[in-house]
Amino acid sequence: MRVLFAGTPEAALPSLRVLLDSPHDVVAVLTRPDAPAGRKRVMQPSPVKVLAHQAGIEVLTPTSTSDRGLRERLVELCLDVAPVVAYGGLIPPSLLDVPHYGWVNLHFSLLPAWRGAAPVQHAIMAGDEIAGASSFLLEEGLDTGALLGTLTERVRHDDTSGELLKRLSYAGAELLLGSLDALESGTAHPQPQSPDGISHAPKLTRDDARVRWDRPAYAVDRQIRGCTPAPGAFTTVHGERLNVGPVTVVAEGLDIDTLAPGQVYVLRNEVLVGAGGGVVRLGEVQPPGKKPMAAAAWARGARLQVGDLLGIHG
Repeated sequence: MRVLFAGTPEAALPSLRVLLDSPHDVVAVLTRPDAPAGRKRVMQPSPVKVLAHQAGIEVLTPTSTSDRGLRERLVELCLDVAPVVAYGGLIPPSLLDVPHYGWVNLHFSLLPAWRGAAPVQHAIMAGDEIAGASSFLLEEGLDTGALLGTLTERVRHDDTSGELLKRLSYAGAELLLGSLDALESGTAHPQPQSPDGISHAPKLTRDDARVRWDRPAYAVDRQIRGCTPAPGAFTTVHGERLNVGPVTVVAEGLDIDTLAPGQVYVLRNEVLVGAGGGVVRLGEVQPPGKKPMAAAAWARGARLQVGDLLGIHG
């Protein structure tokens, strides 16, 4: 089949590679325009754009998918199908009927759970034990189209959203290819999504990434892992921002249960922090303008005092 691949970040690369290695003909790639990245905000192409150029494929980077010129070009390409993996923008109704078989979205959740931009992050923050991926036919609603296939993946106790997303991106690539093959062979049987179990996963905000030390220790752990690596969990100390990497929930029975939420307890080789219920052990932290470091090394330099609090609200 003649394929247009729509995707932007690293998580879309396994699917694009699988399609490039398949009998299908990837005739063009649709991706987001170059964007500033890094501390110096240098303009960078998307990972999908880089791979497409390496493969010698036409790259389309419209500022808006509603541009009339984009539809005209897609019609000229005589597309059979358009798989979508984390493109980062809505496909407007005016484009849905351009490919013969439509647009097939690979979404990193077990739909109808976690519809939206950040399904993996929300799954970890909610404490889901099972995650997954779904392939479905795009329609006007947000992640509401008929399902073509699903897969499941166990959420490990120490998974960050980045680690879980990486596993799902590789497994999902095979799911996506199988869905395209089924459409071409006529063996696909799209099934409407269940009206039950619907949940939503909007893009995480800065406020979502601010650690809430007044929550139970297990919730603090999930929040930080869900925000790692992006948008990046953080707290404040002495009025300055402190980025926080994954933590470890400390086992019950230690004589530190009197720590107030956010209160630090510095030992020789570790830093403990009180939560709304329980205690966590800090892993890596990153002070402003410095590289990530072990929490104990940071604590020595920060000269923390007994009773110092990591900020709950600011």
